[in-house]
Amino acid sequence: MNPSTAQARVLVDELIRNDVRHVVLSPGSRNAPLSFALHEAAAAGRLTLHVRVDERTAGFLALGLARGSGEVTAVTCTSGTAVANLHPAVLEARHSGVPVIALTADRPVELYRTGASQTVDQQRVFGLDTLQFPIAERRDDQNGLWRSLVCRAVATARDQGPVHVNVPFREPLVPDAAADWPESLDGRPFDMPWTRAARRTTTSTHAADHLGPRTLVIVGDTGHDLSDLADRAGWPVVAEPTGHGLRHGTLLLNAGELPEHLRPRAVVVVGRATLSRGVLNLIARTPVVHVLSDELDWPDPRFAATHTSTDLVLGEHDVDDDWLTAWQHADKAVADVVDGLLAEQPWPTGLHVARDLVAALPPGANLFLGSSNPVRDVDLVAAPRRDVRTYANRGVAGIDGSVSTAAGIALTRGPTYALIGDLTFLHDANGLLIGPDEPRPDLTVVVLNDDGGGIFALLEQGAKEHERTFERVFGTPHGVDLESLCAAHHVPHTRATTPEELNRALDRPSGIRVVEIRAKRDELRDLHARLKTAVSTAFH
Repeated sequence: MNPSTAQARVLVDELIRNDVRHVVLSPGSRNAPLSFALHEAAAAGRLTLHVRVDERTAGFLALGLARGSGEVTAVTCTSGTAVANLHPAVLEARHSGVPVIALTADRPVELYRTGASQTVDQQRVFGLDTLQFPIAERRDDQNGLWRSLVCRAVATARDQGPVHVNVPFREPLVPDAAADWPESLDGRPFDMPWTRAARRTTTSTHAADHLGPRTLVIVGDTGHDLSDLADRAGWPVVAEPTGHGLRHGTLLLNAGELPEHLRPRAVVVVGRATLSRGVLNLIARTPVVHVLSDELDWPDPRFAATHTSTDLVLGEHDVDDDWLTAWQHADKAVADVVDGLLAEQPWPTGLHVARDLVAALPPGANLFLGSSNPVRDVDLVAAPRRDVRTYANRGVAGIDGSVSTAAGIALTRGPTYALIGDLTFLHDANGLLIGPDEPRPDLTVVVLNDDGGGIFALLEQGAKEHERTFERVFGTPHGVDLESLCAAHHVPHTRATTPEELNRALDRPSGIRVVEIRAKRDELRDLHARLKTAVSTAFH
């Protein structure tokens, strides 16, 4: 047996022993030893292998698989630029704490700086410490080393998020007929890991005695559930779509200065609450800000935190029933404003689609939201649903890899729906490229197509004084025929032109399909301005 084959087989076997059940593979030459070993393990039913020809798509598929399963997932590719294409997914995994192992093949070190093809310095290419495998040699005392390094990688991914494992392979890169090796390559008995690592936790609990009854809880992108404590304390909750709170709390915070009876004396920020400028502005203006986060670099982009911990304990605490009631009444009043305004506006707009899609999803569905306007539209107008599990790539909030991330969630969690914009869809059109032998997700991708970058119409560059510049460099119309694009991938495509057609398109997904809704961008800025004005007027 040649050294590269021996090392790859041991590495894959130890990943499986550490409960890694999904691996995404992009084909290449230098990672051929891993490709053979993974295919052999998949054929034996020991893991599920997913093959994608585009490394960026592969990285985000691995991210979605890890998000959906909650377990460590690996993605492997060849050397050189292939490695760099994993970087966007690794960045998202790093900033959202998703356990992904980037398992990159490398050229042996003697080829560095020689001009050899597909050879770059891959150490710290992702800004992470690289767990570097030694080059395999035909000698004793390597099996334990290889297996131990795999255990370290998996344990680190479970505790901290993404890990970069770099493995240089020398030729030959394909298996040979020989079966002999200088030492046993067996793992521990009974398929146990070489090293069983208990999860490491660091907690810090803070008493809530500095938080009075007029406290507002703001929930960002997090797995931390503070609903029980908030209920006991009588604190209203404003949550991003991946959490659960008042229906229109974010819209109220984005409509201008809060009236005095709704103004908090303290806020508890749970996780990364970065979606809304109105929320960030409120945090910056509130005198007491307690950030709950498991991260040592706690999220605080406005430098407003006065306290931070991983948990809160509620002791003797005054409850102001009028405080919670006032917020609930305000939420109902905003809902009436939203429903009235949208009833006057022709369907569809992004706000219509966000509201109607979330309401129409079947119980138990999974929903992935694109990081541009869709997640913000849901945040503003959709009624939260505890029977729908919502996901979004909010770690660094890029539009990269959204179709692939949603596909990974569907492959592990079951039927999934994605609401994304047209540019987000086009950015990951390769997410539709799934080979005939690959597991296929049950995924319905709803694309709100306004022919360009609608989100920029809502930002400063969308103001009238910039209209001569706007359309080419921000609006970026593309004119792509999405139906033909889907047909090229043999993916079913339908168009929804009414709410009823959208509802019919949301029946239980079987395989991957695309539902396109065409909208206009030219009235978007005015619609959002009218909505905020109407909400502000209702309270002032």
